[in-house]
Amino acid sequence: MLHGGRWLAATGLVLGLLAAPGRAAAGDDGDPAKRIIVLANANDADSMRLARYYAEKRGVPAGNIIALPMPADETIGWPEFIAAIYQPLQDQLVARGWIDAFATTLTDSLGRKRYGISGHRISYLVVCRGVPLRVGHAPGFYVDEPRLASRAEFRTNQGAVDSELTLLAHGTYNINGWVPNPLFRAERTWPFESEPVVKVTRLDGPSFDDACRLVDQALAAERTGLIGRFYVELRGPHPAGEQWLESAARGLADLGFDGGVRRESGTMPSSARFDAPALYFGWYADDLNGPMALDGFRFPPGAIALHIHSFSAQTLRSSTSGWCGPLVARGVTATFGNVFEPYLELTIEPHLLLRALAAGRTLGDAAYYAQPALSWQSVVIGDPMYRPFAISLDEQLARLASLSPALAPYVVLRKVRLLELGKKPEEARRLLEEAWRQSPGLVLSLGLAQQLVAGGDKTGAVKTLAAVSPPETFGLGDVPLAQQAARLLLECGAAPKAVSLYQAILRNAALGRDWRAIVLREALAAAQAANDGSQAASWAGELARMSTDLLPTGKL
Repeated sequence: MLHGGRWLAATGLVLGLLAAPGRAAAGDDGDPAKRIIVLANANDADSMRLARYYAEKRGVPAGNIIALPMPADETIGWPEFIAAIYQPLQDQLVARGWIDAFATTLTDSLGRKRYGISGHRISYLVVCRGVPLRVGHAPGFYVDEPRLASRAEFRTNQGAVDSELTLLAHGTYNINGWVPNPLFRAERTWPFESEPVVKVTRLDGPSFDDACRLVDQALAAERTGLIGRFYVELRGPHPAGEQWLESAARGLADLGFDGGVRRESGTMPSSARFDAPALYFGWYADDLNGPMALDGFRFPPGAIALHIHSFSAQTLRSSTSGWCGPLVARGVTATFGNVFEPYLELTIEPHLLLRALAAGRTLGDAAYYAQPALSWQSVVIGDPMYRPFAISLDEQLARLASLSPALAPYVVLRKVRLLELGKKPEEARRLLEEAWRQSPGLVLSLGLAQQLVAGGDKTGAVKTLAAVSPPETFGLGDVPLAQQAARLLLECGAAPKAVSLYQAILRNAALGRDWRAIVLREALAAAQAANDGSQAASWAGELARMSTDLLPTGKL
């Protein structure tokens, strides 16, 4: 289980890689895409297809694909990992000049070759679906790491394949425990010839199509910029994690994103508002749940999601187990997880990830800025070249007419929030009113109505919400917004209009029993306030039947 014990201090740079810069390759024009290495399983046709797909989409030279015959299992042992992945990959990278090194005739106790390594020129290593995910503990390979030997929880050599590959340009290292990441919190960037870590991300998921979608969604989001709302779940088992998430929530609000913060314990219920989730940070549940588990739920392009849990990436081949696989299956663009127990302070820190991404870093760079440990349990899932903040908010506003009607309102709301933070309430009001007049949908209507109520104009709020014509029924994703609008109408004294919204909501047959009961209780209060006796009686009767159905019917 994750815990909040004090993190062991890492003193000094332990990797010993500050040596002469690597040589430049012919034709290397400084484009990071030209320096990406793509690793595929030669025994898996889909792995090979995915490698070629990514290379084509990102402009990675076909010669940068390295295909090795590997086992098909997600979990392998250390002898298999060294023989099938680590050593042949390192050999090829040295032979092709990606790692600057000279060979020796020596090997270590694990059978790894001892190279004299002076640097590398790899921007990112992209691991494709089909490459094993985890390396299991091998008692026969255990040798105490002096820094960690006194801590029983670190007396293991199990870890993520990807995290072990980060040290390809380090030469041999003790595989037991973990290695401090010299890129963690590093504000300066390294010249690529002397960067001490190979940054690894993975394109993987329950299906081949899911893995391809990671690339497609990243490219789509880079064309439009990241658009949507944020959602943060604060309460968990350890104060340190809560502080990280609190910091992330503040950072998201400072960036102007509209959003919601859950301060109660547990994850969000299915009935919570969760429209356009561009940024999600939460913890601490075994498996994906809440609004994300609803039928038909999809993330918008570019969405970034991190759920802190010990085994969130124990498998990536399930669309229901854990978090990372299910998130990818539902269209997330980037996510992060752990293959074995990592312990809290050795996981990717969400507030640092957000800070680096917002500063314009790529996913690959931001993930290693936020990750304290290598040769450990973390995996980064997504295209390392993805830059969610490549397009500025002002550029998004200038292109508003070309954006998806479902996402454009969130661009407006973000600008409104920033104007409000900048103490420009009148300018914020004008922008929101103008956008609402052009497109009076539910999202902008609710946002404007809330603003009007905050300013004491309940009559204006009612007129704003009344401009939204209720559909025959609301989709599950829109139900929480419609509920908020109905509650606001009731608060403003417009109970009959609230009743109309509740009628449309309750025509959705897909509402789960608990959620329907919540809506019915709200709707009944609205009908009573509207003096609509017939509708009140109908909803009261349905609630009574639901209660009766829950009573036990068997005899003792």
